[in-house]
Amino acid sequence: MEYAYPISPDWTTEEIITVVKFFEGIEQAYEKGIKREVMLEKYRRFKEIVPSKAEEKTLFREFEEVSGYASYPVVKQARKLENGETIVLESQKKRR
Repeated sequence: MEYAYPISPDWTTEEIITVVKFFEGIEQAYEKGIKREVMLEKYRRFKEIVPSKAEEKTLFREFEEVSGYASYPVVKQARKLENGETIVLESQKKRR
């Protein structure tokens, strides 16, 4: 992808990697699908770094602005599905 992931200058390198892996999971849900339990684990680790709902919403919005991928629908579907099921969402991303 040719965009920058939303990150905080206060995060450690390990935290940045964790957040980037979470957003890569979001991309995967739209591009080819991702197992529910894999996405939930990425989200759990993301929430260890970003416990604030307000900061989460800000990062989700920033990521959607640069990528076109909405994070909340992926997390919402992950919570609804059973283990072993795959999250696959259709992108609303504008084609260039």
